Amino acid sequence: MAVSDAGRVIASPLAVVPTAELHEHLRRLVGEEGVSEVVVGVPRTLGGEVGFQARKALDTLDLLREGFPGVRFVEWDERLTTRLAAAGSRGRRGSKKRGTVRVDDLAAARLLQEYLQTQGDF
Repeated sequence: MAVSDAGRVIASPLAVVPTAELHEHLRRLVGEEGVSEVVVGVPRTLGGEVGFQARKALDTLDLLREGFPGVRFVEWDERLTTRLAAAGSRGRRGSKKRGTVRVDDLAAARLLQEYLQTQGDF
């Protein structure tokens, strides 16, 4: 997960949340932080098709839309975000486990940053 600043200009990593805990975590963010829009990465294939992982993401997205009717959910193509985040994080110190979490954090922030840039005058 990643969040943006109040001006919706800069994305920052927040946390890696297991799918089983996603609903509860999102409920907390909506209640405590007033989140009204959520960008959800959909890992399409390089050809743009909906494969197995994308179908899982879309199924989860359907459940979230049902559970949070007051929140706007935006599908966002996340092709290559993890790969780009991993390339950008090479050379950073940390354990392998911490490195994996860090890459996921960075990928979420990158995805959100891409979305934010399409929404403003950059």
